Amino acid sequence: MARFKGFSTIGKYKKFTLTDNELIKRDLLNALTIREGELPGRPSYGTRLWNFIFEPNTPDIVRQITAELERTTTYDPRIKINDIIVTTDPSGVVLELVVSFLPDLNPQVLQIKFDEEAQTAQYL
Repeated sequence: MARFKGFSTIGKYKKFTLTDNELIKRDLLNALTIREGELPGRPSYGTRLWNFIFEPNTPDIVRQITAELERTTTYDPRIKINDIIVTTDPSGVVLELVVSFLPDLNPQVLQIKFDEEAQTAQYL
């Protein structure tokens, strides 16, 4: 099995190394935090999810959020999305994702809150 290795300075004091699923989860959160077009040299990288934060929770908006989330995750071949549940929150949107990290394929539930006031996305 391949072993992924990377680093993150978020929430760390001395240990910056992340491996395997923790690295994949950090990379996913980074991709969802970056608005589309903000990364220099990669105009299609990032997400348009922030445009839907305070939209009404209608079936059309949920479909658009789901499509945007699937589009954003296609850039990372290590992630397979099995299910997406979209709920509203007083300060934003909460996404509940059932994902499999390849090559393991063991499903995990991730909850990500998009907070418009703080302009952040974080795992719950």
